[in-house]
Amino acid sequence: MKRELEAKVVAGERLSREDGIALYESDDLVWLGKLAHHKRTELNGDRVMFNVNRHLNLTNVCSASCAYCSFQRKPGEKDAYTMRIHEAVAKAKEMEDEQLTELHIVNGLHPTLPWKYYPKVLRELKGALPGVKLKAFTATEIQWFEKISGLPADEIFDELMDAGLESLTGGGAEIFDWEVRQHIVDHACHWEDWSRIHRLAHSKGLRTPSTMLYGHIEEPRHRVDHVMRLRELQDETGGFTVFIPLRYQHDFVDSADGKIRNKLQARTKMASPAESLKTFAVSRLMFDNVPHVKCFWVMHGLSVAQLSLNFGVDDLDGSVVEYKITHDADSYGTPNTMHREDLLHLIWDAGFQPVERNTRYEVVREYEKPTPLAARRAEPQQVWA
Repeated sequence: MKRELEAKVVAGERLSREDGIALYESDDLVWLGKLAHHKRTELNGDRVMFNVNRHLNLTNVCSASCAYCSFQRKPGEKDAYTMRIHEAVAKAKEMEDEQLTELHIVNGLHPTLPWKYYPKVLRELKGALPGVKLKAFTATEIQWFEKISGLPADEIFDELMDAGLESLTGGGAEIFDWEVRQHIVDHACHWEDWSRIHRLAHSKGLRTPSTMLYGHIEEPRHRVDHVMRLRELQDETGGFTVFIPLRYQHDFVDSADGKIRNKLQARTKMASPAESLKTFAVSRLMFDNVPHVKCFWVMHGLSVAQLSLNFGVDDLDGSVVEYKITHDADSYGTPNTMHREDLLHLIWDAGFQPVERNTRYEVVREYEKPTPLAARRAEPQQVWA
């Protein structure tokens, strides 16, 4: 079976659902990495993309109570918050001197904030930082805006894009298969609406990321199914820029107030580094029509992020600055912020060429290796003999 799979990958043949499950069943991590690295190098050479971005969460107040989520708060809880527009602008402008290129905005489903708050905050952010691209809102949020405004997504997109929206975020995907989804998600946006909203975004010229939350109660077959749905949608629209496997965060103490909000913790544990690397590799091999695969270093740690570059990954996200969704759940020590120089050295030290990008994956700047590194590593370093 390994020889057949290897032959298909080398020949550029599309892998089937059964192939994906067989890849997950393999315990030969080095072999999987080698196959994924072959595919990644065909597509992107030794380049590793990153951007200088800032994550903004305008509110953590949420009507939903998703089983895995430690970020959400209910109205009236001590540490529930909602930013005023001038507060959001002030936070964004803190990074102005670092040549910020993207704001990444994701929020709770606030039960009383009016719809008009959202285009207004985008407009104010764009006015304050005209050179910064706005990647904002999950498909789940867009569906929520439909509910609170009474408008169809088509009109919602028109208003948000007029205010400066450049891309949706990829969140709300989690795992699409209902067998799993019904146990982890507490909102009304499922595959049918998630795909409808991204399809509409693509039809309007937006390019969007796609994600998968793995390492909780799902099985490998659910991960394969998830990727195949995205692959079919990408065949149709070509609008996905990147696929981002996100590691489920499992911790017994919420770092903000000590409360336990993760309803899955009694029957789950976080994916091991080896499982994460396998997931990156299989994702790169199965999702053959998406240009990039990203390791969001905040959720995986810096060592796994570097290793992932040999397992199909060619994007490490960005500077981030503050990612409350994860840091309100974990305690394993990833930093809040990676500056441009930190990311450059992380990539150089792994033996790759850093390429700074914008939200649409257009190149901002390519960085050559410093002379000592160039002499030491003339080509991408691999973790196998």
